[in-house]
Amino acid sequence: MLISKENFNKQLDNKQVDLFTLKNSNGFTAQITNYGARIVSVLAKDSQGNFDDVVLGYNNIDDYVNSEQKYMGATVGRYANRIGGAQFSINNQTYKVASNKGYNHLHGGIVGFNAKVWDANQISETKVELFYLSVDGEEGYPGNLTTVITFEVSEENELKISYSATTDKATAINLTNHSYFNLLGEGKGSINDHIMQINADGITEVVAGSIPTGKTRPVANTAFDFNEPTVIGNRINDEDDQLKIGNGYDQNYVINGTGMRCAAIVTEPITGRTLEVITDEPGMQFYGGNFPDAKTLGKRGDVYKFRSAFCLETQHFPDSPNQPNFSSTILDPSETYKSTCIYKFGIITND
Repeated sequence: MLISKENFNKQLDNKQVDLFTLKNSNGFTAQITNYGARIVSVLAKDSQGNFDDVVLGYNNIDDYVNSEQKYMGATVGRYANRIGGAQFSINNQTYKVASNKGYNHLHGGIVGFNAKVWDANQISETKVELFYLSVDGEEGYPGNLTTVITFEVSEENELKISYSATTDKATAINLTNHSYFNLLGEGKGSINDHIMQINADGITEVVAGSIPTGKTRPVANTAFDFNEPTVIGNRINDEDDQLKIGNGYDQNYVINGTGMRCAAIVTEPITGRTLEVITDEPGMQFYGGNFPDAKTLGKRGDVYKFRSAFCLETQHFPDSPNQPNFSSTILDPSETYKSTCIYKFGIITND
């Protein structure tokens, strides 16, 4: 069921919040709000031809603003994931960014991109562009950063997210989308019976606080090996220090290959829905929805429960500005940041 634009008609920070509906000729539909540049809903078909919303979220802007799950569906930045000690250095100058996860920095800080009202321009029935200027010093980051994000649906039932950014001073940047998916339909139960395949031979090892050590840990013969299709919940209770740190799956996978390629495929056996994640990023955070039962009710009036959703967040590696073994996430004024993520929805075939 489509969410009404009227539910998102509100002024925040002297800017107008809106809701944009993107739809292809097959009925595949995505709804985007410029509050947090976030995905509000995705209506995808099952093997019986029935559409359902497969993205967790809310029916109105007030619940998004007030929810304890403040990253739901949102663009997170300037730096997605964690920065250890909430500081990093560029050209021998140290920048202290906001500490909002213990002593560390998470998803852009106290008021990150997820809580900003972006300027928006709906280009067509299938495409919307969002714009945001993050000023020098915001959450401690250097430089005026101009970010443009395009959301577009295709005839192949893809939701394509294209990121672009420029800066007038060297800064750290790492953008992703934080949608929570359940291919049964949002609010319809656990995701532990979904079948996951991840194209990765390693994860970035972490210590307490989920801060990387700088090492890559092989996934072979561990609970993190999804190179073959595997039921998500099969090994969730294995004795593994990385599982304990994340309270379940909450790891950055080192995706095999370079360029645009398949990072993951998820299949839900009951509905027959599939989700393929395609990206040019080197990493992807697989988060198994290890949050406590939500206090804010979802779109159907349901409580979102522990492990009732998963996230597949394409990204550069966490804490890269402090990890010399990881690829650089520093953007210079002479460069343009580019990143692409495609969420492609389908159904199981017998081919």
